[in-house]
This record gives sequence, structure tokens and C-alpha cells, in this order.
Amino acid sequence: MSAKGIVLAGAAMLLAVGSVAPAIAQGVQIDPALPRYAAVSGVSGNVKSIGSDTLNNLMTLWAEGFQALYPNVKIEIEGKGSSTAPPALVAGTAQFGPMSRPMNQREIDAFQQRFGYPPRAVRGAVDALAVYVHKDNPIQCMTLQQVDAVFSRTRRGGHSTEITTWGQLGLTGEWANRPISLYGRNSASGTYGYFKEVALFNGDYRDSVKEQPGSSTVVQGIASDRYAIGYSGVGYRTADVRAVPLATRPGERCFEANAENAYAGDYPLARFLYIYVNVNPNQPLDPLRRELIRFIYSRQGQEATVKDGYFPVTQAIAEEDLRAMRIIN
Repeated sequence: MSAKGIVLAGAAMLLAVGSVAPAIAQGVQIDPALPRYAAVSGVSGNVKSIGSDTLNNLMTLWAEGFQALYPNVKIEIEGKGSSTAPPALVAGTAQFGPMSRPMNQREIDAFQQRFGYPPRAVRGAVDALAVYVHKDNPIQCMTLQQVDAVFSRTRRGGHSTEITTWGQLGLTGEWANRPISLYGRNSASGTYGYFKEVALFNGDYRDSVKEQPGSSTVVQGIASDRYAIGYSGVGYRTADVRAVPLATRPGERCFEANAENAYAGDYPLARFLYIYVNVNPNQPLDPLRRELIRFIYSRQGQEATVKDGYFPVTQAIAEEDLRAMRIIN
């Protein structure tokens, strides 16, 4: 799903509100309507989160903030890829299933067959999935069609030829004849699936992509390989890499991977980051899961989102999801 279809309902209001709370980093602004979280009584116990590596650090920040308020709560986090979340929720081995892509129909059907109702999604953050190059790389812009021709052997985006050297992307001098070194995620990753769907137009990856087990290892690989390119969440950006501005089509404007462009739908690889939960529509949520979800959607929770390099959601999105889970009326 592209940024145009991401349905960032209400997110654009962050760009328009006149009075905004200062964000922790990147100049990103947090919706002033988001409430500050206050601890309640009766919250204790253990929960486990299994799923997305992209969300691993953010889940840890949320857990640390929550446990500071509730010392009797234990939260265990395992991040090996989005595809591990649905079976863990079905088996009951996890109570939270973070995913960097939406559940597909097969995963939803398996959950519904087991429980008789679909899973619910917490839209906890917004990500601009970045196409990274080494910090010394001078490339200024790429179209999705060029990205596809670099990473894919099928070129469903329509580019006429495969792109294997930096000179084919317009670079000159020492860069012109250098082969492009490819880094990406493995197939368990939701980022792998999302990039395949949107940037590769549902095509197939080249065999030469160096598959990495985590988001940070993709960035580390690019940082140590001057002629590399790869993809990872914007929250994993370091000083040793650059995010390439992207255009949806040839001749269109390139947009940076930043909050403003993600909210506006201009950056073509913007997406929600989800946390799936088993919510029985006929029963109230237990206090531990209910309050952790409320914390994620609080000012403190969204400050953690910004701290981790992602973009916050709005009160409008929070209220919509909280109502869907019957946490608020």
C-alpha cells in the first residue's frame, strides 16, 4: 500500500494545528490532544510480544515507560519478523503481535478460524521506509521504477533495463562503473513484504540481494559498503547512511523520507506500524493489555515513537482504534 493509500486519517492535522507540543527529535510535532498517561490501580502480570524486528526498539521503549509506572508488570519482547506475529497470537504464546505490514488475508483467516472473530490492530506509529545509500553517495533522487530495476529481476515497474551500476542512475566519475551492492531483509520480515509489494510492484527480488536478519544490520551493511543500497525503517537511520529522496513516477518530484511528506501522502513508502491484539468483542480486555494500549496512544507513548525515529499518530487515529477495541466509548 502506497502512502496515497495509507489512510493516515487525521495525521495531516499535525501539520496544521497552531499549538503543538515540542517533539523530542527531528522537529516532529506531537498532537496536543493526546492525553498524558496516568497510572491506574489493579495492573500487574506478564505479557509477551512476538513479531516485527522493525518495531523491536519501539516496543522496548514502550515497555520500559510502562514498567516504570507498573513495577509489577513484566513484558517480554521477541522480534524476529512480522510473519512470526500471527501464529504466536493464534497459539496464545504472545499477547501482542507487532507487524510492519498489515496482516494478509490468510493470516486473518487462520486467526478467525481459531477464535471466531478477527484480530484488532493498534496503529502505533508511522514509518517512512527509507532507501539508504552510503553517506558519501551523491545520488539525489530515485523513482520507484528505478528502485524496482535495481532490486528486482522482474521489473514490473516498467523500467526498460535492469540497473546494475551507479552510472545507470546518473552518477559520474568514480561512481560511474561501480556495481551496485544490494542489501535487504529476509522473507520473515514485514519490511521485506512491504518493499516487495510497493517498491517492486509485487515482483521478485534479485538473488544478489544480501538478506539481513534485522533492520539495523541492513543499515550497518550499507554504512560499511561505499557502493551499497538497501532499505530499512526510518527509525534505523544513522550518520553513516543517507535516505534517498523518492518519486512515485518519472518526471515527478522527489520527496524526502520525513514526517511532513509521510503525513501528506507524498513520500511513496510511508506506512503504519501495527501491533495486533486478540480482542474478544464479547469480553472486556484485561487491565494489563488495556492499559498498555492506552499508554501507547498517550503523549508519553508517542514521545517514545519520536525518540525511536518514527512519526507519531494523532488523537483521531488513537480514538478510532481505542473505540474499535472497546477501550473507550
